[in-house]
Amino acid sequence: VLAGVMGKLGVYGFYRFVIPLFPDLSRQAAPAFVWLAVIAIIYGALVAAMQRDTKRLIAYSSVSHLGFIILGLFSGTAHGVSGAMLQAINHGVTTGALFLIAGILYERRGSNRIASFGGLWEQMPVFGRIFLIVTFSAIALPLTNGFVGEFLILLGAFQTQPLAAGIATTGVIWSAVYMLWMFQRVMYGPVRRPEVRRLHDLSGAEIGRLAPFVAVIFLFGIAPWLFTRIMDPSVTAVVEQFTGKPEGSSSVGVPAITPSLAAPSETGEEAPQIPLGGSNDPSGLPLLERAEPATGEIAAPESTP
Repeated sequence: VLAGVMGKLGVYGFYRFVIPLFPDLSRQAAPAFVWLAVIAIIYGALVAAMQRDTKRLIAYSSVSHLGFIILGLFSGTAHGVSGAMLQAINHGVTTGALFLIAGILYERRGSNRIASFGGLWEQMPVFGRIFLIVTFSAIALPLTNGFVGEFLILLGAFQTQPLAAGIATTGVIWSAVYMLWMFQRVMYGPVRRPEVRRLHDLSGAEIGRLAPFVAVIFLFGIAPWLFTRIMDPSVTAVVEQFTGKPEGSSSVGVPAITPSLAAPSETGEEAPQIPLGGSNDPSGLPLLERAEPATGEIAAPESTP
């Protein structure tokens, strides 16, 4: 619950309340939030890489992933905000699955230390395959939900904060380092302890608990528009409030509505457009036609020399 829900309440508060109520202040504070997000991404990744405990490693990886969400939210672009909202859901799914996997390991072995395991692929093959899928999601491998969210976030951040986005990209590399290191130490190598040989694979109930996580990982990785199209109107409104101007063409698929200068006539036909200046109008003001005489007589055309 803490990883999947509580950690996102602050993000939702920024998205739903802070930016809409204080758009100017949010726009002014955006660079500070962007760089704080970059610090969180790098710091969380480096500390996670030094952990020797499964739950602590997952917890510090959450700090890094939440940094990506804040980076996208304060990028002020439709890509970034849409990716941040998608990644908030993805993080809850992936991190929740990782903590569930860590709980299964603790239940089997009575320890969270990575050194207590090793060689589990032969003892628990079904568990190993599910663990591998969730690990791929955590490192943002294509066709998983993590890839779509982080790709949109970085795509939006590069539009407004290219330096910060470039530094944040190293967090993706570090996530692969610590997650694959943990997976390799737990699942591969020789069986270092005799207690590991007595471990049994997942039960039907445990597979049933992990199966929805795997389904969502692939669903959002293959068809992310199922979520983004629902969020499009809200994302477009937040971006317009954040930037202080309408989105000319939303990058998440919502075209901005451009008001027309022409009003429909009483007969239902569209009135002619009013020209906004031309080559014979140096002032740039609308050109108005000569008014007809008020006497009702038809004015004779002027003779040309």
